[in-house]
Amino acid sequence: MRILHTEWSDGWGGQEHRIYHEMRGLVARGHEVTLVTRPQCRIREKAAAAGIPVVTLPMRKALDFGSIVALRRLLRENNVEVVNTHSGVDSWIGGLAAKLARTPVLLRTRHLNIPLRRNWLNFVHYLPDRIITCGETMRRQLIESSGFPEARLVSIATGIDFAEFEPRRPRREVRQALGLCEVEVMILMVGILRTVKGHDTALQAFQILSSKFPDAALVLAGDGPLLPAMEQLAHTLGIAKRVRFLGFRNDIPDLMGAADVLLLTSRSEGVPQTVTQALGLGLPVVATSVGGVSELVQSEQSGLLIPPGDPDAAADAVRRIIGDPGMAERFRAAGRVRVRQNFSLQAMLDKTERVCLELLETKRRAFV
Repeated sequence: MRILHTEWSDGWGGQEHRIYHEMRGLVARGHEVTLVTRPQCRIREKAAAAGIPVVTLPMRKALDFGSIVALRRLLRENNVEVVNTHSGVDSWIGGLAAKLARTPVLLRTRHLNIPLRRNWLNFVHYLPDRIITCGETMRRQLIESSGFPEARLVSIATGIDFAEFEPRRPRREVRQALGLCEVEVMILMVGILRTVKGHDTALQAFQILSSKFPDAALVLAGDGPLLPAMEQLAHTLGIAKRVRFLGFRNDIPDLMGAADVLLLTSRSEGVPQTVTQALGLGLPVVATSVGGVSELVQSEQSGLLIPPGDPDAAADAVRRIIGDPGMAERFRAAGRVRVRQNFSLQAMLDKTERVCLELLETKRRAFV
């Protein structure tokens, strides 16, 4: 198939990782894949380095007619069969260009678990042949709360390439680089520092924990607009010496291999890749029960689920895992098996291919 992805976002989080790995995986299966993005987007460099053709357009706003016309021309000249859009602005531009170019299949992948208003003023949501959600919880929410027709929605969980996502450095070496010895408890958070991720809750929970585990460390991997505010909060809470703000990291598997618990305190999520990755590596997880998190973590079986915005619950859940090695070991084994069986990259690519091929075949039959 000749497939084109559009992406407006200039970040490098779970959404962009999924797009990148999906494109690489489809290329490896023999499909022709192109990315259209803005010049400043980080996914542009990543895709180009992987040998994926990249075209840049300004995509200044939803109705950027210059970008729509240019993309329409690109679709027609290259006989693109499938367009897959991802963010708000590029879904308008990509959707309108695909319809004007009469591209056979238009998909939109929905990465966020946020309600959408489906009406004729927001008609972009009527354009796709299918909307792909990153989890079943997101799919049900769009059907029940936003009025999307069930037949147009398909859930395809984000898959992880566990052959590639493995620690490269020994646990002891990673801990030494962080200033931690083998017996000190390491609690890891991975994610962009922004309000929705609830880092304030994590810091408050760690303050509660530190009274019982004075040698524990909270390690925060990620950059973002709230970094200065969270550093200040750590000082205010009196825990700054035991909190490591690492900024953006390329060695997340190494950090997970060195950690004792992964903590996720998000106020909203889709199906977070960080949790999938941690479970696949056998790292016990404490996470808020929001969005599609419960599709990954079976509470009391492969991890512990807590309500959002509750530092006491977060602290108690982490304490339970730290204080019960038998529980931690059960969580490691159960999480690893479940995730590797159901949330692999290959499973995601299989389902994505199937959706595209079935839609193409349906369109071809309609014109016979």
